[in-house]
Amino acid sequence: MTNERSNEQRLEQLREQAWKEGVVAGKGVDVAGGPIPRKPGYYGQPVVKPPVWTWEIPIYFFVGGLAGMAAVIAFVALLFHHVDLARAAIWVASIAGAILSPILLVLDLGRPRLFINMLRVFKYQSPMSVGAWVLVFFGACAVPGSIALELHTHQILSGTLDQLVRIAADLLIFGSAFLGMFLATYTGVLIGATAIPAWFLHRTLLPIHFGTAGLGSAAALLELLGHRIAALNFLGFYAATVETALLIWLSVNKHGAADRAIHQHGSGWLIRIGEILNGPLALVLRMFGQVPLAAISFLIGALVSRFGWIAVGKVSGSDPEAVFAAERY
Repeated sequence: MTNERSNEQRLEQLREQAWKEGVVAGKGVDVAGGPIPRKPGYYGQPVVKPPVWTWEIPIYFFVGGLAGMAAVIAFVALLFHHVDLARAAIWVASIAGAILSPILLVLDLGRPRLFINMLRVFKYQSPMSVGAWVLVFFGACAVPGSIALELHTHQILSGTLDQLVRIAADLLIFGSAFLGMFLATYTGVLIGATAIPAWFLHRTLLPIHFGTAGLGSAAALLELLGHRIAALNFLGFYAATVETALLIWLSVNKHGAADRAIHQHGSGWLIRIGEILNGPLALVLRMFGQVPLAAISFLIGALVSRFGWIAVGKVSGSDPEAVFAAERY
């Protein structure tokens, strides 16, 4: 009753001041149960629009990263004359990058025409536009490169034609490797260049994380396909070590309410579970010589973490307090 009486007195003072001076200075009164309810955000609505991506996009992030780094492995394998590994890697890149990735994008967009419309113009300021063009040119290099490498390996042609095919294979696989690095990392840039707090605050970490996960996934898949060589094992160790370091950094580098979707919500557990699988667990398994189990652990972890980042983006984008808190960083 005392609080209500003081509020009424303050309201009378504000009315008198407004009547006399036309301008009211000072603190107003918070009327409980008044006509304008206190809701978070903008009249109870999220301040930014949360992502509406469904299951196709996290799988695309995973498949695209794997495809891009598989092309890099194929090119390096050619340089060191590991032809069998190069053949397997470039076919993985072709299937994952030129077939599965466009299918996943079309499924997300709903109609093939919408994907084609993205190619009507090229916007270098837009990671999405750059990514669509990179995907198209990547497929245009990887598929002919894999065919040319097969023609040269099996000596289908002879003489000058075979030499030309070999040069074409080298150039096309080099092109797919160059584009593959962008394909594996642009998705991290894409989600980091948004107003979603949990994504924006980790915009530097995300391309490194996505690229490393793509490299480790490509190496793991090739190991499961039977290519058990020291170079791939080294890549597995490297990727698991980097992912372990990123897990530690993500656990330490907190921004309070701004990225609490990672640290205080169930969505963040998907990221942590994924990072444990493709970081510490995969690393320990490799140390004990359990390469197939380490490869499987890394692949599952990389996929789970992609779903985790999308889930975190939805929670963070729906949290107005996180948006306001992120403005301080």
